[in-house]
Amino acid sequence: MNRFLKLAIVGLVASCGGGGSYKAPRNLENACAIAAERPTYMRAMKATERRWGVPVNVQMAVIHQESKFIGDARTPHRYALGIIPMGRQSSAYGYSQALDGTWDDYRQETGNRRAQRDDIADATDFMGWYMNDSTRILGISKQDAASQYLAYHEGRSGFANGSHRSKGWLMDVAGKVSARSELYRLQLASCRR
Repeated sequence: MNRFLKLAIVGLVASCGGGGSYKAPRNLENACAIAAERPTYMRAMKATERRWGVPVNVQMAVIHQESKFIGDARTPHRYALGIIPMGRQSSAYGYSQALDGTWDDYRQETGNRRAQRDDIADATDFMGWYMNDSTRILGISKQDAASQYLAYHEGRSGFANGSHRSKGWLMDVAGKVSARSELYRLQLASCRR
């Protein structure tokens, strides 16, 4: 009986403790609260800013839009006739919602072959890599959260072709990303004091 009780306690603790690592921070509206609750996020984003030059507030705003800071986020399932599962809407996964092919390109080009989309440091480094190339190829400022988001969402060729311009809903989302980036920038400046 004693052995059974020990196994039950270990099982209970393991089942309760392991799932929280991918949950969103409690207050997504406040960059200082996110930084205080998840210092590993800030270390990862600052490392990305140093390496790729993409400001922390821009990274945070895009991650908020893409995954709400949920590490194992996936796109919803598609259904035929409303009931027959047809798979997910895309292969997007993780904090950055990187697609399989783009993630593979990142791992190959950076040599970071063990990178995982549900690891915040890898996800932010991916975003920095992608946005740095968007700056190099498309001339988008790294501080321009809206345009960086649009190139991120539509792909660089889609952005260059202006595919986003005919999508009012996407332009609204980009405006929200821009506003959140500015809010996070101001908050981060105040919490560093």
